[in-house]
Order: sequence, then C-alpha cells, then structure tokens
Amino acid sequence: MINMVILATISTLGLTSLIMMVASFLSKKMNNDREKSSTFECGFDPYKSSRLPFSLRFFLIAIIFLIFDVEITLLLPMAIIFNKTNMTSWISVSVLFLLVLMLGLFHEWNQGALSWAS
Repeated sequence: MINMVILATISTLGLTSLIMMVASFLSKKMNNDREKSSTFECGFDPYKSSRLPFSLRFFLIAIIFLIFDVEITLLLPMAIIFNKTNMTSWISVSVLFLLVLMLGLFHEWNQGALSWAS
C-alpha cells in the first residue's frame, strides 16, 4: 500500500516536472521578435511604450477580495446545516472558521494591504 503511494507520488512529480520543462523550452521567445512586438508609428521610432503600467496594489486588493469571497461562499452552507447537525460541533466549527477569517483580516489590515492610498 505504501509502495503504491510512493510510486504514485514519484510518477506525479516526474510527469509534472517533465511538462514544466517542455513548456519552458517551447515558450522561449526569440530576440528578433522585438521589432515585431513594438508599436508602429508610421516608420518612426516609438514615442513611448505602448504598455500601460499595472498597479500592483490593485492586484493585491483584488486577490484579497477573491479570497474572502470564496470564504463567504463557504460560510453560506453553515446556515443550511444548522438544524441537521450536532449543535456543539456546529458551533465549534463555525467559531473556528470565523476566527481564522478574522485573524486573516486583521493580519492584512496590520500589514497595510487594505489601504489603497499609500
């Protein structure tokens, strides 16, 4: 039994590594494609970069929102199973889950990840 688990783990890691190496090899871009990917302004050199800067702060806020949104969807079934489970186990699981959520929120708040204008 343990040998099968070890074999499955090794084969999964090997296959994953192989796929990552092949993808890395195939995705290498050539340096001569730089001119093709630059902006075209009637034969003149580009005035400035056509790429717009992306706000990393906005990205972090969006990721935090998605994480807490998924956690809210995990909270909704708790109200449905309220009458169908043991009360002490329901309360302990609910309090533990909410405690983890609140600790994560306070940690993000203390780290300054929730302040937009900084």
